[in-house]
Amino acid sequence: MGSEKRLAVIGLGYVGLPLAVALAKHFDVLGYDSNPVRIDELRKGHDRIASVTPAALAATKLKVSAEEKDLDGADIFFVAVPTVLDAKRNPDLSAVKRVTALVAHHIKRGGVFVLESSVAPGTTETVCAPILAAESGLVPGKDVFLAYSPERVNPGDDEHTVERITKVVAAQNHEIAAALARIYGKVTGGKVFVAKNIKTAEATKLFENIQRDINIAYVNEAAMLFNRMGISVYDVIDAAKTKWNALSFRPGLVGGHCISVNPYYLAEAARAAGYEPNFFMKAREINDGFARYVAGEVARRLAPGSRILVLGLAFKEDVGDTKESLVNDIVRSLVAAGHRVEVHDPLAKAEEVSRRFGHSPLPSLDGAGPYHAVLGAVAHRAYREMTREALLALLLPGALVADIKGMWRALELPPDFRRWTL
Repeated sequence: MGSEKRLAVIGLGYVGLPLAVALAKHFDVLGYDSNPVRIDELRKGHDRIASVTPAALAATKLKVSAEEKDLDGADIFFVAVPTVLDAKRNPDLSAVKRVTALVAHHIKRGGVFVLESSVAPGTTETVCAPILAAESGLVPGKDVFLAYSPERVNPGDDEHTVERITKVVAAQNHEIAAALARIYGKVTGGKVFVAKNIKTAEATKLFENIQRDINIAYVNEAAMLFNRMGISVYDVIDAAKTKWNALSFRPGLVGGHCISVNPYYLAEAARAAGYEPNFFMKAREINDGFARYVAGEVARRLAPGSRILVLGLAFKEDVGDTKESLVNDIVRSLVAAGHRVEVHDPLAKAEEVSRRFGHSPLPSLDGAGPYHAVLGAVAHRAYREMTREALLALLLPGALVADIKGMWRALELPPDFRRWTL
């Protein structure tokens, strides 16, 4: 499996596109996405989710397509499609199943299927393998081979890109694992860890993200407790981090594609194994409910019908993606409490905000307000760098500044203004 092999990356989102662009520096790579609009934009050098830079898109040798026939001839298929939850918060593997069948129609003898999507331990071999066999007529482990490599991309993070992380990989046999390690190693500068087996690699991704979910849940619960005591959790964190082994977790809304979803995948697998998960699902319960706690604290400090501006709608700072954002829960709760809510996010797409939040976002903060309260929900750079004057220009006298992320703690406010933070 040298550089002469042809690779296909299926799913050109936050995970797939950076991987495809990185691989294309060393191999012949096709990037496939079923959305022709996405493909057209990428061909024009535009990545609407900003997962790669315009310069990287302009320079890449990556070929992109929405035509299934273009997958013919690929030797290795890297699958990076969403694994989400259904309306009852049960794992939904429909995208993985659909793409596995797609690959089966194009894979040839000796081909390799590599799943990067977050799944429960055993999924690659018990869900994907039977589909691949039934649709292709080839035997996994003999005619074609399965592998797994958990994605570790952190949207909005310029430091931990796919080229700078250690890639975990596992396959059905040592030869395929070693070959994939060489391929990924071309991208990562040799930083590859070969896991014991596919189930171990699958479990690794869930373990990493759930560990983070648990730690944030503890800080969120501490914030709620300290709030009752008149203590800011941020002041506690400032003091605690002077200890050599302090962890750098901060309170917040835990949404997004992975951390808020992965616990449900492991929980389903745990129950199938006869084990009822308690600890990590309690953490998820705390984090799932944190947005409603924030909304309640803000609402009880305001008169009915107050006009509120919510700043930041994405699932994390410095990205524009509002999918799985818990800010939506805050907005809905404030509206349900009878308040008039307006929203703004400098990075989010207006059409996506309107669809997901039911509110048309303000195109600009110029001339906005004045409001009875401003709620800083997401610490985008534009909000972190707001001056005292810019913030006060949005507010009525005596208004409330609600600062979830503690980004305005250093700003001095006039004595008649109220401040609430965690």
